[in-house]
Amino acid sequence: MAPYSLLVTRLQKALGVRQYHVASVLCQRAKVAMSHFEPNEYIRYDLLEKNINIVRKRLNRPLTLSEKIVYGHLDDPANQEIERGKTYLRLRPDRVAMQDATAQMAMLQFISSGLPKVAVPSTIHCDHLIEAQVGGEKDLRRAKDINQEVYNFLATAGAKYGVGFWRPGSGIIHQIILENYAYPGVLLIGTDSHTPNGGGLGGICIGVGGADAVDVMAGIPWELKCPKVIGVKLTGSLSGWTSPKDVILKVAGILTVKGGTGAIVEYHGPGVDSISCTGMATICNMGAEIGATTSVFPYNHRMKKYLNKTGRADIASLAEEFKGHLVPDPGCQYDQLIEINLSELKPHINGPFTPDLAHPVAEVGTVAEKEGWPLDIRVGLIGSCTNSSYEDMGRSAAVAKQALAHGLKCKSQFTITPGSEQIRATIERDGYAQILRDVGGIVLANACGPCIGQWDRKDIKKGEKNTIVTSYNRNFTGRNDANPETHAFVTSPEIVTALAIAGTLKFNPETDFLTGKDGKKFKLEAPDADELPRAEFDPGQDTYQHPPKDSSGQRVDVSPTSQRLQLLEPFDKWDGKDLEDLQILIKVKGKCTTDHISAAGPWLKFRGHLDNISNNLLIGAINIENGKANSVRNAVTQEFGPVPDTARYYKKHGIRWVVIGDENYGEGSSREHAALEPRHLGGRAIITKSFARIHETNLKKQGLLPLTFADPADYNKIHPVDKLTIQGLKDFAPGKPLKCIIKHPNGTQETILLNHTFNETQIEWFRAGSALNRMKELQQ
Repeated sequence: MAPYSLLVTRLQKALGVRQYHVASVLCQRAKVAMSHFEPNEYIRYDLLEKNINIVRKRLNRPLTLSEKIVYGHLDDPANQEIERGKTYLRLRPDRVAMQDATAQMAMLQFISSGLPKVAVPSTIHCDHLIEAQVGGEKDLRRAKDINQEVYNFLATAGAKYGVGFWRPGSGIIHQIILENYAYPGVLLIGTDSHTPNGGGLGGICIGVGGADAVDVMAGIPWELKCPKVIGVKLTGSLSGWTSPKDVILKVAGILTVKGGTGAIVEYHGPGVDSISCTGMATICNMGAEIGATTSVFPYNHRMKKYLNKTGRADIASLAEEFKGHLVPDPGCQYDQLIEINLSELKPHINGPFTPDLAHPVAEVGTVAEKEGWPLDIRVGLIGSCTNSSYEDMGRSAAVAKQALAHGLKCKSQFTITPGSEQIRATIERDGYAQILRDVGGIVLANACGPCIGQWDRKDIKKGEKNTIVTSYNRNFTGRNDANPETHAFVTSPEIVTALAIAGTLKFNPETDFLTGKDGKKFKLEAPDADELPRAEFDPGQDTYQHPPKDSSGQRVDVSPTSQRLQLLEPFDKWDGKDLEDLQILIKVKGKCTTDHISAAGPWLKFRGHLDNISNNLLIGAINIENGKANSVRNAVTQEFGPVPDTARYYKKHGIRWVVIGDENYGEGSSREHAALEPRHLGGRAIITKSFARIHETNLKKQGLLPLTFADPADYNKIHPVDKLTIQGLKDFAPGKPLKCIIKHPNGTQETILLNHTFNETQIEWFRAGSALNRMKELQQ
């Protein structure tokens, strides 16, 4: 066996690994650090400029902003094949960010890689494991106690491998990134689907699974299918009750939950200047709900203002110098163009059960009456990574202050989630938090909380039909409170606040009146608030842990008896044969998000333990055979039982299985557990009409076959009692369909074709059993 150092060197040479992060080489025109926390890691606008010029000369056409940033980070700009929507790009991201629920598996995989340190600046953010119960301070103390083992693992793993660690209570990952790490022109990947939030500061920030993060942390070029670019031209200006959230709610209504798949959404036009930097982040954040690879805004004075206010004037000055590379070229072409006049845009509210069901606020009450949706609002919730900025809190407080002036409080329960410790401390200092408390609100911890199902809700029973309104991003069935009968609607924080005061979906703050305590009617005025504090931000408590310079003595312990953490065992390699007689575990009917495949909420505590979390596999998916969730037929015993139990039975008896899915399978969160779990329990392929981007990649990374029907109508030819054989794997090649033999119980057979999007590298992942296995093979 070769010495360890030699193995690392071989791996780096084989994969084209840079031994040091490219930003360590000083910028020729200026030395500006990426962040205050990494003073020796520099922004490389000079390299961005060089690569853009190489690509522009090759393509001989104007470039979109998305293309400038993406192609500006190519590993080999002179030779990379570039065709939007078709070729795979090899990229060099600037940094990696991980939230605590996904960081566990990402760091476990990085440990398995055998590499000594991360090759790019990387951070871990503790925001997902704090459950909302009674209020911020108490909930945070409880979370620290319950999750001590996991927090210790992440802190020590970060210290050992050179990863910055943001402690619980610091805030939501995307707000922390915006405040400290995002900058115009950055290419950042994060293990959370709402990483695109950083596009509000002019960066290309992309949500990925943990295995992708491991590649980048290992210094391996990261592969991304060359995105198409959807242009959204904004004219007019925002005013009145219309907010940045209404832009993305409108776009979601136009494009639907899959309309952005494989594309970057690029906002441009004169209307952009009427939106604050944090408002642009809101729009980019929720772009995840239309399936977009990411979203981005061009650099402008609003971004400069935000950088200055967050202590990064040096970055703003450098961005000004390179501004020509941080905006689209005149005459650039988009694959699709949408135009929205902000002056004509009305406040929107989307839902229930899907974030693309768009309604003007003025009409949602009438629609709710017609559809039988509950009109009474039980809870209004503001905050989340989408809407928890200083401006958001200020506009909500402006609405609440008017109600208080007339002696009113919220008729609905009301919760507030600050986006970060800095936001919490600043809204406390400036009085916003107290106004929101006075109107009936409870300020929760600086964390994700109810947005991701971390909500110990007590006011209803499971199965009770009810309505909630939130300023969150997703409203899938059961997402917030695990109750499938909760009708969740998403809108702006100020509309949530107004509706919580009125207590009903029938209220339109633009036209309707409220009755004050004195019996007099009054109308709420459109909220007005500062986009940034007039004084400096109050940073609050210091919650950051720097990785030590010398980590040679740092231990990272994982107990073999732990119920929260489990070291990973490599998945089995492909045996070189076609997949014969695959049993159908479940044929899914309708929408199947990553929440359906691997539920969050109480299951978050098992995100570092693959075997335990696999007990939630597909428990939310609807079985087409009986119309029920978590009830499938065991093909051997003919008894119906839970999906995970049936999968474990098949695995124990050596029966390989497949899942049949519908459209946009795996939309939603970036959680790779939705790919790890089926692989762990014996799954070999997922066959659907179409996939969401991140989930499809995650499945490939874990050695599964994500396949699509060449003819979507073939979905109807397969029945849960059939067996499938997938042929053609010996000659598996990019662009070459596979054959699927459908074997019916009556002895008849049908043959259909299955498409795939594997490239040569990804085929090697499949043959090796996983991307991590392939990395280890290259170490030999």
